Amino acid sequence: MQSPSGQGNDDVGLRVEEENVDFSGVPWEAWVGVFFFALLAAVVLTQFVTRYVLNDSASWTEEIARYLLVATVFSGAAIGVARNNHIQVDFVYRYLPKQASRILASLVDVLRTAFFIAMVYLCYRLIEKLGASRMTVIDLPIGMLYWVCFGGFAAMALRSLQISAIHWRRGYSVLERPESSMQDR
Repeated sequence: MQSPSGQGNDDVGLRVEEENVDFSGVPWEAWVGVFFFALLAAVVLTQFVTRYVLNDSASWTEEIARYLLVATVFSGAAIGVARNNHIQVDFVYRYLPKQASRILASLVDVLRTAFFIAMVYLCYRLIEKLGASRMTVIDLPIGMLYWVCFGGFAAMALRSLQISAIHWRRGYSVLERPESSMQDR
């Protein structure tokens, strides 16, 4: 192929270059999420193979896949809190005075953190009440699932405290300045 200058162009098409991948910015919650997701994928593949290839469905895969999906969701929610990118409505903040906007954003930080702390407490109470209850198909304690939920809420509470501290230290939150991000520390 000729370039506009009339000379041959070797750069036409796909050019692949190796780049170093930097995982340093990945929160630890993401690795937990990847772990649960990989387990979920393996269980669902096992379920598919046993049901459609071997025509003899493994009954345990349905229940374990459900529990692993819950674990994936809770670790994913912790990632959302760590990156401070949960759904938010910043429309109101455009029309509020700066001081009222700061107070409301701080209230959101406090209420979010309080909610996660309350969920940690309620999960723990639920685990206590479940006692030695077992899963339906597999003879494992059902509390294992709720410990994962407990861990997810605990991670969300800790990250929420961290995000709140960042907001208070810098004097504004993403709600007040949507163009900012958590990297603007």
